[in-house]
Amino acid sequence: MSLLALTCRAPLRYPQLVRLSSLYSRHFKSTHLKARSNSSRNVTAQDTGITYIRNIGIIAHVDAGKTTTTEQMLYNSGALKHAGNVDHGDTVTDFLPMERQRGITIQSAAITFNWPSKERLKSGGPQYIINLIDTPGHVDFRFEVERCMYILDGTVSVIDGVEGVEAHTERVWSTAHEFRVPRIIFVNKLDRDGASFKKSVQDVGLKLGGIPLVCQIPWWGNETIKGVVDVISRSVVSWIGTKDVPEELAKRRLEGTIKDEVERAREKLIEQLCEKDDELLELWTVHGKDLPDTAIKKSIRRVINDGEGSHIPIFAGSSLKNIGVTALLDAINDYLPSPVDRPELEVRVGRTHQPLSRILEEPNPSKKSQSRIEALASVFKVVNDPRRGMLTFVRVYHGVLKKNTSMWNASLQQFERPLNMMQISAAQTIEIPHLSPGQIGAITGLKAARTGDTLLTFGSNKTPPSILGSIQVRPPEIPPAVAFIVLDAYSPTSAKALETALDNLSREDPSLRWSQDEKTEQYTLSGMGSLHLEVARDRLENHYKAEAYWGAISVDYKECLTAPTTPHRAVFDKVVAGKSGKAACSVVIEPLEDHHRATLSKSYIERDGNIIQVVFARDDAVPNIDETRQHLMNGVISALARGPRRNSPMHQCLVTITYDATTDFFGSTPSSHLVGAANKAVREALKEAHHQGTVGVLEPVMKVTIVCPEVSAGAVQHDLHTARGGTVLEVRDVQESQVREGGPIDVSDIYAPPDPYEFQTTLRETRKGRLRMLEITARVPFVEMLNYDTLLRGKTQGRHTLTMALDTFERVTGPREKAL
Repeated sequence: MSLLALTCRAPLRYPQLVRLSSLYSRHFKSTHLKARSNSSRNVTAQDTGITYIRNIGIIAHVDAGKTTTTEQMLYNSGALKHAGNVDHGDTVTDFLPMERQRGITIQSAAITFNWPSKERLKSGGPQYIINLIDTPGHVDFRFEVERCMYILDGTVSVIDGVEGVEAHTERVWSTAHEFRVPRIIFVNKLDRDGASFKKSVQDVGLKLGGIPLVCQIPWWGNETIKGVVDVISRSVVSWIGTKDVPEELAKRRLEGTIKDEVERAREKLIEQLCEKDDELLELWTVHGKDLPDTAIKKSIRRVINDGEGSHIPIFAGSSLKNIGVTALLDAINDYLPSPVDRPELEVRVGRTHQPLSRILEEPNPSKKSQSRIEALASVFKVVNDPRRGMLTFVRVYHGVLKKNTSMWNASLQQFERPLNMMQISAAQTIEIPHLSPGQIGAITGLKAARTGDTLLTFGSNKTPPSILGSIQVRPPEIPPAVAFIVLDAYSPTSAKALETALDNLSREDPSLRWSQDEKTEQYTLSGMGSLHLEVARDRLENHYKAEAYWGAISVDYKECLTAPTTPHRAVFDKVVAGKSGKAACSVVIEPLEDHHRATLSKSYIERDGNIIQVVFARDDAVPNIDETRQHLMNGVISALARGPRRNSPMHQCLVTITYDATTDFFGSTPSSHLVGAANKAVREALKEAHHQGTVGVLEPVMKVTIVCPEVSAGAVQHDLHTARGGTVLEVRDVQESQVREGGPIDVSDIYAPPDPYEFQTTLRETRKGRLRMLEITARVPFVEMLNYDTLLRGKTQGRHTLTMALDTFERVTGPREKAL
């Protein structure tokens, strides 16, 4: 919509505009007065106003510059005396030796700092607390990203100014969209040869499906970035070599072409915002293009707050040269929401999801209510620190979480008592007495808490009621493993140390799972890919000092049923741990299909690609029905861990347990007997299915994206199709910004400022030696991709990138099945 069209529309919308103008006026005055009343308050890490907190994550494709951006943020805020360098291996957030060796982020790191710094703080202005999470960019650690995403209130997506929007950027962007997290984009590495801000902006619109809001444009000099100009304030906000000192920046004046382009960008920004925001449209009818800067900033904040990603603010810079980083920090404060601005938290109670406020409303309030929830927090990261032991990172959603207060772990159904509480700022740790709502911090002393657990505090140490005690904040959905490695302890003594290390490792990362074969006493460690397991091995050997013989990384095949089993009833009456008892149940196992989900009972769980449901013939005759259900499910889970054909985990199975109190209940019995009965029934059913030849083998199939030179693309496609048994889905030119058919954004609707070499592209590309790159997307069995990166180096002379993610599990048939 053009501004002329908006002008013509204004009289037709006059009643609505008058109403919106009135509302906006009242809102503007109230927020202005509130800001003035709070401006004199000095914000501290121990007790800050929740409106001055920003819980932010940095997400991107591997090697886009996330960690370098984080280091520069810490340096500019005063938390570091000098910024670390990924190539030198001295960064704060990449603290693992393997991270520094490989130059990639493996674990999410949480750090806290203040912005603006004391030197930049304006008289009477507020100081914000930024809790920053630097996340991995490699697809093998996608679970690590997803575990952090839900605790964030906003994200900064860093993209490479040369490469544009890459494959993993699209994946993590869709994850942020799933959690409705507001996000902005920082176009990094604009100092590199071949960097194009215009192409990056167009990539954002075409690949991420939102309208780019160009809030800054780069100031080019000799075909490289010299500074950054803010479109809204029409001023230089960053310049190379000045450390962005306001007095130095004030000397830079906009003249000539750059001044005209800024005016053009500002008008386009206002036009795009008016399409979405009626409040700004009303102000525009009054002020025209001379809208106040604060009104435009508030409009951007409103437009992105819903997390839909329909409009995407874009900022520019080069983190390595510290260009645009301070302006990005200001943008985090200005545009991304505080915890209070986000929608109300929904928690899971049993199988239902409810707003937290509904749970907190006590139905029968009494004077001495011991079961009232005083605080609620979610564990999003567990790290074994060599000096402090296990650090449990939490985000507080309700109440004040105090140290030395017993905490109820709703996931493990047990109390734990912390020793200390702290916030981590770069290499420093600051001990604090409590964590307020919206804050992020680390707790020491918790013995069992895992990533994804929910912690609650109550008025007493008594076991809370079942409803309150089972509240969970987004329990983790762990994807199925695709690779495993077998290890053998040196001796019985080292076996105990190895088991402890494996337990701690799975606490840190639940997507790492381990088990022990009862016959061979070998251990199997399963993970999300080759790099994932290599990092796990490095951590076990160098951090935990575990001693073991290691096998080679192998594909984690699964087993499945090709036909339903007949009902199997099992009776378990053995003596377990000196306790006698008797329990029974019946089970039917079927291949899981889409139509089954419509007929599931209310009480079911989905675990490792299988669905387990328990059906009670007579609910009224079963004592402790919830506990009975849980014990039966535990028995099924343990039985499905090893299939009858290859001892591989079962996958895509629907297990229905029937428990009839008239025939299966033999009086009070230990929980182990219920677990044993379900385990026995499932094993017998699977054994019979194997004898009948109805157990198949599944293999992981990956969606692979390879970017390589055009001269090598033909050989790569031929190899994928013929030698690897894959299917090529798409081949496209990386350099061409083509509009997707049926896509929501047309390239002609995207405003992007011109690059300095736009009219001499061919000459520049020849001079810089740029190659025409093609992006190949294919589906290939994972077994064929284990060492494919090494083979690709020979075909592309090392000029390629390879990313892959699990697409599905498919049945192995024919000669390949016989080979297995």
